Amino acid sequence: MADGDRDLNLLVQSVIDYSIFMLDTEGRIVSWNEGAQLINGYTEEEITGSHFSVFYPPEDVAAGKPERELVTAIAEGRLEDEGWRVRKDGTRFWANVIITALFDETGRLRGFGKVTRDRTAQRAGEQALRESEERFRLLVQSVVDYAIFMLDPEGCIVSWNAGAQRIKGYRADEITGSHFSVFYPPEDVAAGKPERELVTAIAEGRLEDEGWRVRKDGTRFWANVIITALFDETGRLRGFGKVTRDMTERRMAERTLDERGRLLAHLVQAQEAERRRIAWDVHDDTIQSMVAVGMRLQLLAGRLPPEHAATVERLDEAVTSAINRLRGLTFRLRPPGLDGDGLAEAVNGYLAQSMAGTGLRYTFSHDLEREPAPEGAITIFRILQEALTNVRKHARATTVSVSMESADHGVLVRVVDDGVGLSQPVERLAGRDHFGLLEMRERAETAGGWWSVGGRQAEGTTVMFWVPALMYGEGGS
Repeated sequence: MADGDRDLNLLVQSVIDYSIFMLDTEGRIVSWNEGAQLINGYTEEEITGSHFSVFYPPEDVAAGKPERELVTAIAEGRLEDEGWRVRKDGTRFWANVIITALFDETGRLRGFGKVTRDRTAQRAGEQALRESEERFRLLVQSVVDYAIFMLDPEGCIVSWNAGAQRIKGYRADEITGSHFSVFYPPEDVAAGKPERELVTAIAEGRLEDEGWRVRKDGTRFWANVIITALFDETGRLRGFGKVTRDMTERRMAERTLDERGRLLAHLVQAQEAERRRIAWDVHDDTIQSMVAVGMRLQLLAGRLPPEHAATVERLDEAVTSAINRLRGLTFRLRPPGLDGDGLAEAVNGYLAQSMAGTGLRYTFSHDLEREPAPEGAITIFRILQEALTNVRKHARATTVSVSMESADHGVLVRVVDDGVGLSQPVERLAGRDHFGLLEMRERAETAGGWWSVGGRQAEGTTVMFWVPALMYGEGGS
């Protein structure tokens, strides 16, 4: 044997990833390498001389598959096949098989070369990938709340799901191949918006947009659109993924809420303006007039005999009591601190005035980075005022703690009492004698914030609310 032939034989015998062996013209095994032993399980002594059909499952042997493969290899020079094969221990493996017919220089068949590779693991991975892709395809095709489809690099539609048909009105056979600009209003098409969106998606990887889109019947809907550029592993653009959601109902609801919020804001402003006017009228007119009456009564009492002076003094006491009640009313209508001293001072003054004579002990702490604008201060004060009114009327508490602090670019307020707590869920309470709960929530949400109340029975109640930074003034401290 020449050196080259010995080297080649050594190479073949040493390969372990491939089963490489020779068959005679009848299909019997005449050589065997180490890879063949590892893959098929037979030693060379066990298998030499056996027909190669021993590697085929019984059903393939019965169907004559081994013989047909040799015939095909002779006719075409080679045969490649993938299928199940059988090891010595009876287990099956998925094999890639190449059978090559070997002819000598005279054209006489000398036998066959057979190379087998065990692809069981690869096939399992490929099968899992195919199943995953199929599941994903079925998922995408079945989604009805989102239009999910693919575009080629030029923006023409190449796939279409059930959600796309439901939202846009086109069947797949009607729309496939059309340019996606068909979904845009004429003014957007004229302005080149579809093309700009593809350019942006390529440059930034994705684009998100909201705007009007057009259905097959010409009606418009408000859409949230995400376009994702799809690149292969070489960085070449393969197309775009496009996900569209019909947001028309949500947009209408948001606009309704916005309008409702604006109406509520106007109502609150009108209420505050009217409270301020009444407070000023009572303070500047009614209270001042009654103070003058009281002073005259005091002068009159000093000039009358004692038996008549006592009656006048009782009248003066009644006037003084009425003045104090009116001052309390004006304070509740418009705490003076809100117009000058700031929110914290207004709250502190209100606590001192409203808790006097109630037997309630209170604490107040605040840590505000800057002062809210007047509208924000009023909102916070009114919610806090209502919360404290509920404590006085319903909580049967002995202490109440109030805190205000800057948080999340807004003001966070807590009102905590040690009273009887909530006997029922707040949703039930709000509809009965506790309309103030609804008012607090309305005020907070109108300002763009939130409100909550919690507490178990006999464990006290905690009211929390937050008003966002948009309620701050430009020149806040």
